[in-house]
Amino acid sequence: MKIELINIGDELLIGQTINTNASWLGSFFAERGVRIYKTTVITDERDDILNQINAAVDRSDVIIITGGLGPTKDDITKKTLADFFNSPLVMNEEMLTKNTAYFARSGRAMLQINIDQALVPECCEVLINENGTAPGMLFRHGKTLIFSLPGVPYEMKAFVENQIFPILQEEFEITDIYHESVMTTGRGESFLADKIEDWENRMRNDSLSLAYLPSPGIVRLRVSSYHGKKDTEKVKAYIAELVDILGDDYYGREGETLSGVVGKYLSKLGMTLSTTESCTSGSLASEIVKTPGASKYYEGSLLTYSYAMKTHLAGVAPEIYETHGAVSQECVEAMALGGKERLKSDFCLATSGIAGPDGGTPEKPVGTVWLALAHPNGVESKLFHFPGNRERNIHMSVLAALNMLRLHVLKNHNI
Repeated sequence: MKIELINIGDELLIGQTINTNASWLGSFFAERGVRIYKTTVITDERDDILNQINAAVDRSDVIIITGGLGPTKDDITKKTLADFFNSPLVMNEEMLTKNTAYFARSGRAMLQINIDQALVPECCEVLINENGTAPGMLFRHGKTLIFSLPGVPYEMKAFVENQIFPILQEEFEITDIYHESVMTTGRGESFLADKIEDWENRMRNDSLSLAYLPSPGIVRLRVSSYHGKKDTEKVKAYIAELVDILGDDYYGREGETLSGVVGKYLSKLGMTLSTTESCTSGSLASEIVKTPGASKYYEGSLLTYSYAMKTHLAGVAPEIYETHGAVSQECVEAMALGGKERLKSDFCLATSGIAGPDGGTPEKPVGTVWLALAHPNGVESKLFHFPGNRERNIHMSVLAALNMLRLHVLKNHNI
């Protein structure tokens, strides 16, 4: 089965909006044993849309079109598809009823352009949108299926998961693939590949495959069987062995985050955490509270971006940063100890560094970051040199801080 994506929107072409839909769709189908054959991004122009559809129907089994189904004049996908299939627009009463009820609940007036969103080409099979006002549509052109979906990511995802993929399963032979993944942090791909080389060779010789899926600070290792769930036990056995080999480089399974794992540990121990942040400027706190239930163990944060706030909020003695600078072991350890004392927590993570793009020196270049962890038995700290831009340096600092706490807990507590 060849699947082709057509993403419509000027905002995608000028970089105003990142094309997350293509990324998500590629990942979604790959996880299920289906590869995207081609992805094209085009303008909100009738001729461009018609030309792309004409080309796609001759080479693809399935075409998924996203975007251009909104209520405004630049949303022309539906009208263009009606022209392509020479089909009049008709009102879909089910979608109209749903949209009317939505506007009534929200207390908003329903304008004619909102009513017209329930219009669809007469020849299509209507896919009811449970998360928005624009219906999805399925067209059949010979043996080719053409799906037209809203470009809003959460609406598109719900269509694909709940309606489109079940249709494809019924109409095409889709090879069942079984995956298991583990999450690692603190090590790069090459280090991990060397560490697990013997295991990887045995696993591949046993008709399984391994994918290294890196992102900043994280490497996901995915083991796959193209024989489907009948290899479940074999995959699980290799995964268990992999976890043992990785040791502390492993932090969790598919979908687990570092903040979530740290939170799980703290909850089990009945201990609390606070943060004192400089270069991460609240990003560490934000990552911690993304985990539901973080209020059970997270006390809060001191945002100490300036020298004055390091002294006023965290109690850092001025002579420390006057002598050693704010980006120093002495300063970050004082920040951690001060935050632990003032916020009455068992642990406190502190960050101080040069995120960039300015502020670096030959001695302390951009990406220089000191992290500290104050704990019941004292304080520890570590120097990092991150090679990224400002956003990436902050992100890496957050992950490294959480991992510092995770490793400390594993070493010093019974988890």
